[in-house]
Amino acid sequence: MIGAHLGLDVGGTASRWVACDASGAVLARGSVGGATAHVFNSAERARLAAVFAQLAEALKSAGLRADSLSAGLTGFGAAAAEDIAGLALAALGLPREAVLLMEDIILAYAAHFQPGEGHLVSAGTGSIGIHVGANGDVVRVGGRGILIDDAGSGSWIALQALDRLYRTLDRNGSFAVMQVLADEIFALVGGADWHHVRQYVYAGDRGRVGTLAVGVARAAERGDATACAILREAGVELAALAGALQARAGTKPMAFIGGVLTLHPLIFETLAENLPGQAVSRPIIDGALAAACLQSDHGGTQWRAILAAGPRLG
Repeated sequence: MIGAHLGLDVGGTASRWVACDASGAVLARGSVGGATAHVFNSAERARLAAVFAQLAEALKSAGLRADSLSAGLTGFGAAAAEDIAGLALAALGLPREAVLLMEDIILAYAAHFQPGEGHLVSAGTGSIGIHVGANGDVVRVGGRGILIDDAGSGSWIALQALDRLYRTLDRNGSFAVMQVLADEIFALVGGADWHHVRQYVYAGDRGRVGTLAVGVARAAERGDATACAILREAGVELAALAGALQARAGTKPMAFIGGVLTLHPLIFETLAENLPGQAVSRPIIDGALAAACLQSDHGGTQWRAILAAGPRLG
């Protein structure tokens, strides 16, 4: 078996992994099942344990042995660190000091910026912005969940569309004035009757609700004015997250990531317009590769020290 530094980017629907050697050269990569870091929930704990078991099997099949593990996890919190590390140790046979755990957004920041270098805003099912300072202090904006905010996220876009559709129905008795948007949303829901929508929204989770943002983007492509307005508003909200980071942590380059940006060009165009004269980018981030490199000779000692101290989003 060849020893390897292992990087893991755990997502709710799938988890990507990369194995690299001491120099940072990739030895293998792949994907396993999805999970969250919510190990206080027995079902989620079992899902995460299965991720580590699948990962161990994938490494074995590739003729590799994990010498270290660096992992970013959706929903990670310091209180769960030892429990999660225990699951990883049981599957991979690593000593505790070889396991480095962090929030997935922290991993994404480390994959793109050096400590203190910039601001990162992520817009997927939810929305959040962070700045990690040179001393490891974290400034966090947003990311409070759809019941509080998550403005500009996929879930927010979907809920804005549903709200406007039903306000129109209440006023007019039909969806006729925004029929294109209604058709795209209800096609994804699987029916236009209220009981279809109610079951889809209230029996699911935020990830399922967020998929309806695709319908908003499709309606915008067909020229629906309401859909276009919602997408522009999402861009304004994401720019506001970046603006909040600038106000609290200084003017620095800003990077935007996440699936929402792929929905429609209006979103990124609008957020850039709302940050005039600022350095704005839309990088493609390989979190699993960045994680794998963290404990290799190729990894930065500054990031290793910061991450070992366990920076918290707050």
